Amino acid sequence: MTASLSGRLRRLWLDVHLWIGVGLLVAIIPLSLSGAILVWHDALDRATHGERYAVSGPQVALPPAAYAQSAQAAFGREARLTQIRFPEKAGDPVVAVGRVAGPPGPGGRPRSLNLWIDPPTAKVLAKAEVAKGFSMTMHRLHGTLFIPEIGRKVVGWIGWAMFVSCVSGLWLWWPRNGAVLKALRWRRGPSTLFNLHHMVGFWICLPLAVLSLTGVYISFPQTSRALFGVAPPPQAQSPQGGGQRGGGRFAPPVARPNLTLEAATAKALAAAPSATLAGVSVPTQGKAPAWKVQVREPGVKAPATLAVDDATGETKADRGGSGGGGPDPLSRWMRRIHDGADMGIVWQTIIVLGGIAPVVLSITGLVMWLRRRARRRAMHRRMAAA
Repeated sequence: MTASLSGRLRRLWLDVHLWIGVGLLVAIIPLSLSGAILVWHDALDRATHGERYAVSGPQVALPPAAYAQSAQAAFGREARLTQIRFPEKAGDPVVAVGRVAGPPGPGGRPRSLNLWIDPPTAKVLAKAEVAKGFSMTMHRLHGTLFIPEIGRKVVGWIGWAMFVSCVSGLWLWWPRNGAVLKALRWRRGPSTLFNLHHMVGFWICLPLAVLSLTGVYISFPQTSRALFGVAPPPQAQSPQGGGQRGGGRFAPPVARPNLTLEAATAKALAAAPSATLAGVSVPTQGKAPAWKVQVREPGVKAPATLAVDDATGETKADRGGSGGGGPDPLSRWMRRIHDGADMGIVWQTIIVLGGIAPVVLSITGLVMWLRRRARRRAMHRRMAAA
């Protein structure tokens, strides 16, 4: 590659890298910081809402119906029980979710009310609408930037821009003389900001690129599945999907199910005799209402979802269920890598650093750009005076 061509490419990458950083500065900072906060949202919830976790013991000592009765009594006419989630580990409460009566929330989503219940006694510990809490606010900020309707796609395109920024930044960092080890030293330039920008950018470049691409996958799930040859989730093809009147993702619960909660969970556990109960969702209105029962097999981290037909009691695996974090293994992996769920403290720490680093890079890059413009203006003034 000739020196002139290399110089033009470097100039191109510098302009791309610069304008991505300057143009997306306002969006990158809240997006990155909210992602860093969400890595440890469970610990944050425990620290800020200790009453939700003030359980009297670790054991689920009562049948599911006892928690359902306690939850519905606490909901009263305010909400109707739709789901019960059982503890994943000792010290966690049972969580009951109810659909709030009345108009839906933002985006047409039904409002939900959560109850935290003591496992040994079925006593309600706390009640809150989590959509209005700090963690869910951070989720909406990170997932949509509070932009209605198209916010998820906007975040996805920002993810693409971040990936290009990582690639261009690595190109600009790479020493032209090939002395990579020397380039890892702190002193690559006269300015502290310059050295900080290059050092932080190099060490976070690859993890940030991974987080950007997984964020793109999550933001554009249909396109991403098609690109990787992954079949769409079955609920998108089933008669009970969103295309059917009265069915779909936000369908209301069946007013009077044919099966009781005890019967539905008993049939699911009979189909998986070695499993323990992880959660149960009541059937929703549609062509074939079914109870969704999550069970956890010994030695398997992610729960499996069984569908119990409310009319016949027939039990089968629910391929479209959300057990395990997604409709297919690839989507689950993308989600785990992006948010750090069950990925260990090392990767979670890297994600947090990946959320802080863009803030440092954006600020240092902006200051460097402003200084560069000031130097050019000063040079032009000197040339004009001469």
